[in-house]
Amino acid sequence: MRIAYLGPAGTFTEDALLEAAPAGGFEPLRTTTIPDAILAVQSGEADRALVPIENSIEGSVRPTLDTLAFEAERVTIFGEHDYAVRDHLIAREGVELEEVEAVLSHPQPLAQCARFLRENLAGVELRSVSSTAAAVRMVSESVRPWAAIGARAAAGLYDCTILREGIQDEETNVTRFLWIAPAGTEPEGGGPWKTSLVFSELGDDHPGALVDALAEFSSRQINLSRIESRPLRRELGRYMFFCDLEGAAEDPPVAEAIAQLRTKADSVRLLGTYPLGA
Repeated sequence: MRIAYLGPAGTFTEDALLEAAPAGGFEPLRTTTIPDAILAVQSGEADRALVPIENSIEGSVRPTLDTLAFEAERVTIFGEHDYAVRDHLIAREGVELEEVEAVLSHPQPLAQCARFLRENLAGVELRSVSSTAAAVRMVSESVRPWAAIGARAAAGLYDCTILREGIQDEETNVTRFLWIAPAGTEPEGGGPWKTSLVFSELGDDHPGALVDALAEFSSRQINLSRIESRPLRRELGRYMFFCDLEGAAEDPPVAEAIAQLRTKADSVRLLGTYPLGA
C-alpha cells in the first residue's frame, strides 16, 4: 500500500504516520503540500493519505478543508488518528539560545509555540517554510545561528541538537489526522461512528437559516461534535459549513437528517463515515 503525506522525512506527519500504522508494510509517498497528498489519492498515485485536519491549540488546517471541498470530490474520509505533538527548538551543534537570529518552521508550530517565542526569543525573526523537516534542514545547512521548531526525528536526521524540548504553549497539544481513501472505500471497524459533511447555500438569506438547517440534527438527538464555516470563494459573505456528527450516515436518524438538510441547502456533500478515533 502506498501512503501519501506531507514530507520530507522527519515531519510531525511522518511521526504520526508511524504511530498510526505501527505495523509498517507501506510505501511512503512524501509530498510537498497537504493538498498534493490528498490529490495523490484522487489520481490513483497513492492508496491512502494521512493529513492533519485540526489542532487543539490552533484549530483547523485550512488547506485540508479547502482541498476536500473544492478539489477532491473522488475521495472519502476513511478514519482518524489523534497525535500528541511535542514541539522542539532545534539548532546546529554549538548554537546557544541567546544567539538565535531567526526561527523557522511550518506556520502551525510557529503559532503553537507563540508564547515561548514571545517570552524567550522576543524580536527574533520568525520565518514560515513548507514543513518542519524543511526548516530543520535549512537550519543545518545555514552558517547563520538559526533555529527551527520541529520533531525529534528531524533533529537526528540532520545532525542537529535540541535546544529546548516541549516548547508548545499547551501540554495537551494534539493534532487530529484524517485517513483519506478513494471514494467508495468501505470503512473498517465496528464503530462507534463519526460522519463528516459539508453544505452550503441555504436559499434566501434570512434570520435563523443556519439554525433551521442544524435543527434537522438536534431534533433527532444527533450530536454535532464540530462545525466550522469557510468562504465559498464566490463572493464576500457566502459560506460553506463543515460538520462532524456522531453516528453513521446509514443510521436512520442521520440519513433522515441529511435528506432533510438537502431540502434546505443547495449543496450537501458527504465527506465520509468512519470509526471514531480509529
